[in-house]
Amino acid sequence: MAATTLGGTFRGRAIVRTSISMGVLSGCMLTAAIDAAAQATPSPAAESYPVRPVRMIIPYSPGGTSDAVARIIGAKLSASLGQSFVIDNRPGASGTLGRGIVAKAVPDGYTLLVGDSTHAINPHVMREMSYDAINDFDPITLLATTPQVLVVNSGFQAKTLKDLIELAKAQPGTYNYGSGGSGSLTHLTGELFKLTVGVNLTHVPYKSIGIAVTDLLGNQIQAAFPSLPGVVPHVRAGRLRALAVASTRRSMAIPEAPIFEESGVNGLVVMNWLGVMGPANMAKDTRSRIHGQVVKAVRAGDTQEKFAAVALDATTTTPEEFMAMLKSEFDRWGRVVKQAGVKPDR
Repeated sequence: MAATTLGGTFRGRAIVRTSISMGVLSGCMLTAAIDAAAQATPSPAAESYPVRPVRMIIPYSPGGTSDAVARIIGAKLSASLGQSFVIDNRPGASGTLGRGIVAKAVPDGYTLLVGDSTHAINPHVMREMSYDAINDFDPITLLATTPQVLVVNSGFQAKTLKDLIELAKAQPGTYNYGSGGSGSLTHLTGELFKLTVGVNLTHVPYKSIGIAVTDLLGNQIQAAFPSLPGVVPHVRAGRLRALAVASTRRSMAIPEAPIFEESGVNGLVVMNWLGVMGPANMAKDTRSRIHGQVVKAVRAGDTQEKFAAVALDATTTTPEEFMAMLKSEFDRWGRVVKQAGVKPDR
């Protein structure tokens, strides 16, 4: 009986201990659930955001792709949130002036940046910058992407990418390509092409890619690597020939143009991206509210139609995905700049 009693006592103690442990665990789980719920519940400030106009800084002059995209999204946000999203163009110093303003702004969600691919390039091609391109910003979401494209004058003897590569290898340095300036995306895409296929094309920097395309139309240069929106009308009109698109799939804007991989050049994918960022250390719930509203605006049917009309693909990401992409782009262009021997000149 003693054994039975002892056994019963031990079993009883075991049961009590188990009950206590389960009670503690349940309490911990309840506490964790309450904490999680509290974190998931937006703060009053986030729920009421915005209570005053929001400034969207574009680090370029009016009229460009970044400006057009920002105005489309800004109008959507103004309508859905009941406050003005004011477009503030701050051009200068290859876009670093506007970015610097955002980097130093109060991280309360009332100063946002519509940035692009040069955000990840400038640190490698400029001698001095007033901000850290990675650590001074909170990425929120991408807005749109569009590929770079290799174009030549329609009268140029190279009818295909293979033709151009053969010509360039037969006469190194004879042929050239224009860009929007040293260290620009259009320049580094050209340098990446040269590194990838092993050819020597002479780089001709211009003040803008628009001026370079004008000279390409006039047969002053042989090639260029602009973003798709700037040359689609010329390609469709037969004034320029698209030899290859730097994407993973053909563009609906010019579906007849092959991608580089189809022409035997692997790994040459270069996308010009546009995205919304804020200053670093934004409150998570405020950033989440902005993210949700911007994503909703980008995914709207009329937004996608407007983007597609100018050869842009509406694209959204989580803040984490955007940051990962930004770091990847930063590393990639750093390698290209080093391998191509591009020297900072700004």
